Amino acid sequence: FTEDDYQTLGARIKCNPAIKTAEDRKALQEAVNSGLIDAIATDHAPHLLSEKEGGALKAMSGMPMIQFSLASMLELVDNEINNRGFIHKGYQADLVLVRPNSKWTVTTDCIVSKCQWSPLEGHTFNWKVEKTFVNGHLLYDNGKIDETYRGQELRFR
Repeated sequence: FTEDDYQTLGARIKCNPAIKTAEDRKALQEAVNSGLIDAIATDHAPHLLSEKEGGALKAMSGMPMIQFSLASMLELVDNEINNRGFIHKGYQADLVLVRPNSKWTVTTDCIVSKCQWSPLEGHTFNWKVEKTFVNGHLLYDNGKIDETYRGQELRFR
């Protein structure tokens, strides 16, 4: 998003730090490409639409983005990033299988977040997440989530 999107989406895209200019977005993409930024994360905030009302002063900050973050990043891969991603022997099998050139549009019926909305409603992606494996366990399979499985605690060096 850029600051121009406030005209159509208003407080739905209110977050901290705030959405900035197209030039700022380009600088972030260049920082990823140069290696200055080496990790991208979401601050998933599934606020109800009623909590996103009241303009800049009253609306809750944050957006429900985790479900669509990978497809969003893969759109950038199409245009920005070369030769990324690898699998190492001995690592946990945390994998996502995606299909390129598989157009789909974000609609309310495909949103799995408890808030049931997204600022990306109406956006058409060219990449589709088909399966997600966590520690080798099939957790997500074409829209179906295995609610019985939980991942493992992450350990850092």
